Amino acid sequence: MGNYARLMRWRQALSRVGAVDYLVAGAVGLFAVTEELIGGTDLPERPSLALWVAAGIVTALLVLVRRLAPFGVMAAYTGVSLAVFLLAGQEAGAWQWYTQLFLLFTLLSEVPLASPKGLFGPVATALFLAGMAISYHNEFAEYAIAVSMAAIAGGAGLGVRRHRMRALSADRRSETLAAQSELLVKEAVAEEQARLARELHDIVAHSVSLMVMQAGGVRRMLRDDQTRERAGLALIEETGRGAVEELRRMLHLLRGPGTDGLTPLPGLARLDDLVEQARSAGLDVKVDVEGEPVPLPAGLDLSAYRIVQESLTNALKHAGPTAVTVTIGYRPYELSLDITDAGPRDRTRAAPAAAGGHGLIGMRERVALFRGDLTAGPLPERGFAVRAALPLSTR
Repeated sequence: MGNYARLMRWRQALSRVGAVDYLVAGAVGLFAVTEELIGGTDLPERPSLALWVAAGIVTALLVLVRRLAPFGVMAAYTGVSLAVFLLAGQEAGAWQWYTQLFLLFTLLSEVPLASPKGLFGPVATALFLAGMAISYHNEFAEYAIAVSMAAIAGGAGLGVRRHRMRALSADRRSETLAAQSELLVKEAVAEEQARLARELHDIVAHSVSLMVMQAGGVRRMLRDDQTRERAGLALIEETGRGAVEELRRMLHLLRGPGTDGLTPLPGLARLDDLVEQARSAGLDVKVDVEGEPVPLPAGLDLSAYRIVQESLTNALKHAGPTAVTVTIGYRPYELSLDITDAGPRDRTRAAPAAAGGHGLIGMRERVALFRGDLTAGPLPERGFAVRAALPLSTR
């Protein structure tokens, strides 16, 4: 079981090795084998060429898995190289030095320099360079160049790590902001749904109260011998009064403390008052009515009023004092609302985003309640438009 778990961990680790890693490892292996086989003026003679070719292949494998264990790979490579320099008396080829630089870059790009593993990178490279100097005496200028190359490789690794950390931090901030935004939207939807529930309960309670009163009126008009009808209407009255009482309790819970009774709710009949308020706030509002106005269901009438109210509020908030056209269309099977503003008179002010703002969230909830359609967004040239279509029941 333990061997199987270790095998699975290795498989998961190897799955992190990408195509770039294979290309880099292949390039290092090819460079090492080519240098050992072809040789050169600066390459020392090898006592066993096959052994050094094999060493180049093993080095390529180490480079392949370098990102999985950067500290372990660099420690193993540096330790073996120092043993070859100091104990076997073998001089380093160019591919060995460049591999050391590449492993230094990888280590510092993966772990912080201030950590013990990060500090090991420069120390190991300094020891590698010292081992080279002991095994083969060269000009001072060449070692100065080698030190400069090590500094460049280490600095590049630090730069890559810093960039990766900044990108990771930006991603985390973006995720946090997205989560906060989603939470705010959910809270806004819940708040609007609670408001809708309060208003609809007002309407239902008012309608049930009217039904109770009408049943009572009819009951009092019955003849004395109509006992069955009288009993039926009395039951309707009793059930209705109980329903109204329960609705009042529910409304008290929805509204919270400090609000008592059922408040009158507005509809399109009170649109003139709303328009006057908007005009006094600085909006130049024009209202057009298309078609013949018809009585609307109380809930739909209230939602239409709220959509116009919220649209005017958004226009004043985002565009400031501007011209707004409100068009109300009474169609055979739907009520259409079209609220369009001319945009801010100050062109430096930005228009609201098509999907932003809690006002639009509230409109969408109200329209969805009646299975209607809502579109809202900036106009092609200038301004902002809200268009809603609320289906009407067939009569």
